[in-house]
Amino acid sequence: MNRPPETFVLVSEERLLAFATACFEKVGLEPDHAALISRLLVNSDLRGVRSHGTRTVNHYCRAFEEGRLNPRPQIRQVHETPTAVVIDGDGTLGYLPMVRATEAAIAKAKEVGIGMGLVRYIGHYGSAGHYARMCMEAGCIGFSVQGYRDQGRFGNDGGGPNPNAYLGYFGNPPICFAIPSGQEPPVVLDAATCILADDQRGPEYEALFSLIPAAFFKSIGYGAVASLMGGGLTGFTLSDEIRQRYPNARNGGMVLAIHVDSVVPEAVFRAEVDRMVRDIRETYQPMPGYDRALLPGAIEEERMAQYRQEGIRYGEMEQAAARAASERLGVPLPWA
Repeated sequence: MNRPPETFVLVSEERLLAFATACFEKVGLEPDHAALISRLLVNSDLRGVRSHGTRTVNHYCRAFEEGRLNPRPQIRQVHETPTAVVIDGDGTLGYLPMVRATEAAIAKAKEVGIGMGLVRYIGHYGSAGHYARMCMEAGCIGFSVQGYRDQGRFGNDGGGPNPNAYLGYFGNPPICFAIPSGQEPPVVLDAATCILADDQRGPEYEALFSLIPAAFFKSIGYGAVASLMGGGLTGFTLSDEIRQRYPNARNGGMVLAIHVDSVVPEAVFRAEVDRMVRDIRETYQPMPGYDRALLPGAIEEERMAQYRQEGIRYGEMEQAAARAASERLGVPLPWA
């Protein structure tokens, strides 16, 4: 899904931001809330992360229109310690509550070395990279993950329903580590925990279970740990009230910020990150089918620079979703 589209129209960053913001405002979001979500979605498009970009605008807007998410939340902090904050998202999408939690986590990390933000009673929070990258840009190592209510029941695994699903299909929460560098691209592992994508189902994939079982046991473990840290740890099972009112608000989110300079001089750490990135690029043979040996995050940095200059490559699936939102909400298309 996140390969560059073969056929596309070019859309400018500014026009896409305006389109998404207008759509969210049409379904009742405050302008600042609409603009924040749009900014993060367009950032995903700029990085080539098509699965979590503005193609989701139509889906999100429908959830607000149909009352499955809260367009006018009363987001509030419900708990605080010297190293952590807990935020109640009041049934809205996870973007705004998670940004607030991340800002608080960064502030605490800069004060005491480490900070954690936890959010409960929210919908999808998009790419985990949004929040881990915020930490990275503030001189911290960032980690973020989202958890879902009822994860582990076959009806919800891997984009379910999957009756009688094999354990190898278990879980797929978003997860991200973001590590700041100096002159080289930062190391950003922005992914999902399952070794298989949600659409990779069937005998040809199940044959891999016995061929490379270690890979699946690792992804099963990653999925379980991520779900509990980004879900159960947030306290989202304390009450069902918000979930009953807003059915899509069945998620939690966690972000952790580690202030690098509190444990090692930041310049020293960044130099070591640069050394590793450079040595891997110059030492290893690329993976089959690729022409460079790069660590996660490098391609996204390149793509953002390219798309900001040339325009975002908006593929057929993005165009179809935008047309649906445009026709229903009366917002002009960003490439028309």
